[in-house]
Amino acid sequence: MADNSQQVVFLPEGSKRTRGRDAQRINILIAKAVANAVKSTLGPKGMDKMIVDELGDITISNDGATILGEMSIEHPAGKMMVEIAKTQDQEVGDGTTSAVVIGGSLLKNAEELLDDEIHPSIIIKGYRLAAKKAKEIAAEIAEPISFKDTKILRDIALTSMTGKAAESAGELTDLVVKAIIQIADEEDGKIKIDIDNVKVEKKQGASLAESQLIQGIIIDKEIVHNGMPKKIKAAKIALVDAALEIKGPETDTKVEISSPEQLQSFLDKEEEMLRKMVETVKKSGANVLICQKGIDDVAQHFLAKEGIAAIRRVKQSDMEALARATGAKIVSRINDLSEKEIGKADIVRENKIGGDQMVFVEGCKNPKSVSMLIRGGSEHVIEEAERAVHDGLMATATAIKDGKIVYGGGSPEMEMAVRLREFAQTIGGKEQLAIDAFAEALEEIPRTLAETAGMDPLETLVNLRARHKAKGGKTIGVDVIRSIISDMRPLNVIEPLSVKTQAITSGTEVAEMLLRIDDIIAGNSKKPSMPPGGMGGMGGMGDMEM
Repeated sequence: MADNSQQVVFLPEGSKRTRGRDAQRINILIAKAVANAVKSTLGPKGMDKMIVDELGDITISNDGATILGEMSIEHPAGKMMVEIAKTQDQEVGDGTTSAVVIGGSLLKNAEELLDDEIHPSIIIKGYRLAAKKAKEIAAEIAEPISFKDTKILRDIALTSMTGKAAESAGELTDLVVKAIIQIADEEDGKIKIDIDNVKVEKKQGASLAESQLIQGIIIDKEIVHNGMPKKIKAAKIALVDAALEIKGPETDTKVEISSPEQLQSFLDKEEEMLRKMVETVKKSGANVLICQKGIDDVAQHFLAKEGIAAIRRVKQSDMEALARATGAKIVSRINDLSEKEIGKADIVRENKIGGDQMVFVEGCKNPKSVSMLIRGGSEHVIEEAERAVHDGLMATATAIKDGKIVYGGGSPEMEMAVRLREFAQTIGGKEQLAIDAFAEALEEIPRTLAETAGMDPLETLVNLRARHKAKGGKTIGVDVIRSIISDMRPLNVIEPLSVKTQAITSGTEVAEMLLRIDDIIAGNSKKPSMPPGGMGGMGGMGDMEM
């Protein structure tokens, strides 16, 4: 009788393989480590992290997506946790730390169920049921908001930005709300907001409080020639994606000049061509030329003589923003420039900001494009302020898009957890244990908020559960500022509904995916050498061809 018990080796030499519970334990261990790395940044009193890269560049932040993005995480399970933070940031702009903490807690609780011999498929089924129910509960407790209620919009922005370096300057919150209201557009009865219409520029110097919102576009460039006007009223703007320079021949060409007259004629011809380019700009009626490429010194001289202000080597994103704001069309050939392609603005002026010249294009034809100039005492302060502004813009836009908000401070997670435990009893079976585990994972948010506020986490959770089971307790959460349990409604701690539902979706999906993995195979990049005896290492499979 043939012996079928001989092990078959089908992987290259040097490959590593981890199977079964060991594979699950490793993945859960890595996911928990990633969640713990950002956990302490949660909430208004969350701590910051300093990340130093291999070049010595420093990033100081308490934004979950930023921290995880800067960290050098090699393990595939860790990379998957980073992905959920990125997804959360792209979709709703806030709640990145919450999504990672929920994902890590779901896996930590699943590990205990696995130790009790509950199959991963049952845990996954229970988690799916719980996630669906949790999102239904969140939708039930959510309240509608109106786009016209600027106070609520400010509270949403402030809740999102609090805890980052920027909250010391409440003015930033006002700028965020003004920007959102400015760029909002009504289409088919729905409010449409494109965050790309808010251009954020940052300049070191002054304080955060001196940041400002410009009704137009800021270009981090200077007017190219001293002879050009530095302030142009009733500006007519030409946007050109071509160089005002004489191009050399594209193929190898030899030009022989045998006399000074020929050289002068050659130079005169070049000058004439540049003069014609400037005349084309002048004929179009433009008094401001913004060019994506270079402008020759001679062309600069002719433009200055005509009283046309010019800016060169402007970024494509700025060109597109200017086109949206001023109504100008970007032309690719100077000869195509005419009055039809010209945009308008009330004023174009050059200002010195933080030691550098910047050009402000204000009073644009389409006020749906605005710019925010962020100031700050150091590079790290400005960068964290920029991240806070991004979160504020995204959270406010998401709330308007949803039309629904929930109160924060861990109150939605606590309400979902309490009601999920009641729901679990109606399900029964082993799935009930998974739903209870899901409820416990959601409680990690108020628990962490209590820890950052210096409160007793266990006592806080017990008290919160009791308050949420009582009538009218659904908005009771952790008041991190005063380190007490309180009603979040009068404190105006408000978050968009999508921030909560997206965090649950992202956290659940990553937990499900990692729980399904029972085999980790790490390949060897080096090509293995042939073992002695041909393919003998294949466990008696003979001299098969690969």
